[in-house]
Amino acid sequence: MAPDLPRLGSAKGRWILLATILGSSVASLDATVVNIALPSIGASLETDVAGLQWTLNGYTLTLASFILLGGSLGDKLGRRKVFVWGAAGFALASVLCGIAAGIEMLVAARVLQGVAGAMLTPGSLALISSSIDKRDQGAAIGLWSGFGGVAGALGPFLGGWLIDLAGWQSIFFLNVPLVVVVVLVALRHVPESRDPDAVARLDVPGALVVALALGALTFGLIEGVPPLIVAGVLLLGLFVVIEMRGDHPLVPPSLFASRVFTAANLVTLAVYAALGGVFFLLVLELQVVAGFSPLMSGVSTVPMTVIMLVLSAPAGRWAQVHGPRLPMTAGPVLAAAGLVLLMRIGSDTTYVLDVLPGVLVFGLGLSVLVAPLTGAVLGAVPEGEAGIASGVNNAVARTAQLLAVAALPGLAGISGSLSDPSAFDRGFEVAMWICAGSLISGALLAAVLLRPPRRAPALDSVDCLPQCAVTGPAVAPVRRASS
Repeated sequence: MAPDLPRLGSAKGRWILLATILGSSVASLDATVVNIALPSIGASLETDVAGLQWTLNGYTLTLASFILLGGSLGDKLGRRKVFVWGAAGFALASVLCGIAAGIEMLVAARVLQGVAGAMLTPGSLALISSSIDKRDQGAAIGLWSGFGGVAGALGPFLGGWLIDLAGWQSIFFLNVPLVVVVVLVALRHVPESRDPDAVARLDVPGALVVALALGALTFGLIEGVPPLIVAGVLLLGLFVVIEMRGDHPLVPPSLFASRVFTAANLVTLAVYAALGGVFFLLVLELQVVAGFSPLMSGVSTVPMTVIMLVLSAPAGRWAQVHGPRLPMTAGPVLAAAGLVLLMRIGSDTTYVLDVLPGVLVFGLGLSVLVAPLTGAVLGAVPEGEAGIASGVNNAVARTAQLLAVAALPGLAGISGSLSDPSAFDRGFEVAMWICAGSLISGALLAAVLLRPPRRAPALDSVDCLPQCAVTGPAVAPVRRASS
């Protein structure tokens, strides 16, 4: 007989929630503050745009490649164990980032940080699912989601303040005390759990091939090496073959038998490619061209996150009743309009007139879009496959951001150093048009391909799982169907 799980109101339940919230918040904070630090990193380490691309993509590359393997590893070896390993590895990699004396060391540390993040990110929600009484899981996920949204909102402000006060290294050192608390609480208060139905073997070949594929594509796009781009495409084809023929695939091909699931992931690919480009280049534009400080550039995007915190849940509820097609069509169009407004940023920018209108419209578009998108993904598959479905969707989003950051500067003519604000400003405008086009393509895909899901997701899932996140969709806990 399975042991009784603690209620959320108990001391043990609150400790479990603290560990999972802090664990996910560490990754959330890191994702938002590193963008703010890019100009400071570039000046301090004397690197060019390519070095800044690798600073972001070193992390995203390994996170996108191994996040599904990290979830499977937790199911097999122990969710708490893998969660603690991921947290400890994240702290160690953060220290290496903070002491990096050159861009090469920083990128290598970011690669390690992504591997650790792939173990940490899926584990937080999985621990809630396996360690909290089922009667309280909706409330627990709601609290986890709410505090995660607060962390995302505070990230730009906190990151900008720390960079102004103590330099860009401080944003990495901040992770260490948070992780110490996570590890101590998890080891003392979080029970270990495994999935008794976990596959005997992990899809390590699939994970390695997709990592090589994304690595080749990233290197080829950033450095301009066409043979590597071709090799990356061929390796992606090999990954598809491995998944179709394997008996324990990371990405079960059966998921894509659902037209809604396939359509939602195509929309995710288009939309999150645009988001990756926007969040990489917008902060650079604000600091390099408009002359904003790190703190002011961080504060500039906070209204976007606040709008998402307020409106994501109502948007999710509306889509549950009326279907995701309309919000997933209108949301990207609104976001594209926001990007057109952001093109007004220049050397004589004023925040209220030139930045805030674009940020508000862009945030409104994301608020309309993100929760219905997650709801469509979860509603397209049986409940027992919700975990792997959301994990695949998260990996698609990370991959889209990875490739956009790699390809967009070259397509927009942004290269070399950041010493010429006028040249960067011209490239930024081209890049925003490309991102707006990607958003419009996502809207067209939703309008043409989406149909109402055959199973409406639970209300708390629509409200909570998006986590008001723009860096990537949340990874839902795996709930296997009862036998």
